[in-house]
Amino acid sequence: MPTPAPSTSTPEGPGSVTGVPDLPPGFADTFTSGYVDTGTLRLHAVTGGEGPALLLLSGWPQNWYAWRLLMPELARRFRVVAVDPRGVGLSDKPRDGYDTGTLAADTADLMTALGHHRFAVVGHDIGMWMGYALAADHPERVTRLAVAEAAIPGLSPSPPLFGSTEANNRLAHFAFNRLPELNEQLVSGREELFFGHQFATKAAKPLPVSAVRYYVDTLARDPEALRCSFAPYRALGETMAQNERRALRRLSLPVLAIGGGEVLGAGVGETMARGADDVETLVLPGCGHYPAEEAPEAMLDALTGFLAPYREGKDD
Repeated sequence: MPTPAPSTSTPEGPGSVTGVPDLPPGFADTFTSGYVDTGTLRLHAVTGGEGPALLLLSGWPQNWYAWRLLMPELARRFRVVAVDPRGVGLSDKPRDGYDTGTLAADTADLMTALGHHRFAVVGHDIGMWMGYALAADHPERVTRLAVAEAAIPGLSPSPPLFGSTEANNRLAHFAFNRLPELNEQLVSGREELFFGHQFATKAAKPLPVSAVRYYVDTLARDPEALRCSFAPYRALGETMAQNERRALRRLSLPVLAIGGGEVLGAGVGETMARGADDVETLVLPGCGHYPAEEAPEAMLDALTGFLAPYREGKDD
């Protein structure tokens, strides 16, 4: 197994392994937080476990903590790397670089710095956007791709402006989050209302109060964190153009598409079938937008089976 490069320093406090609520028992015995210098910026990653490398990419408005319930069991089989991408959590927050091409390059550089040339990827929400870009832009690096609960701008059909009430309620944040500057002015001081509404309306099974409070506090604590939470949406024009080009060279690696039965369902697989040839679709009944937190056992079972050939060296 490759030996990870040393981090520049070990963070402590809010956002690190030592500063988040309600981790599974023994979590800190397996996982550590570290800052990793990729050569272009400093990213925070939580790493632990033994085996082939597995990269976890969280979605909006979350961070590495979204994977906490899956990580201990995954670490029995893999070297787990749960990253705070550019602009998220404890990672650097530059003004630009939030298109998925740049975000994917960031994570590829992170895995290089940690000594992992080949790895599998699991991405949720915006992490699904990043995972698709990573597999398309760096095909020599990614062995398998599991994605959950997102449409991919530039790959999925654009919804109509005047759609159903259900569709509007689910997708209204796309247009709002792309607005310049006004977002921060309207949400600042009302983070609990805005982000709390996202979690409350998109989960079929309510997330723990402590988890929602942690996510909200992370964004409320730092104006730069709030700005960066909108940045991938403001970069959607560039991302969509990239994805239109990516779709011309279809993915050949195995893809697992996971949808919550109460939200996107089979739509995740339909999205990935537009850009990949080997797609397996799984719908989790009774699950909303956050399968890693709403249905961790079902998601873990799915990932364990899907990633088994990679773990056994059959993908090389």
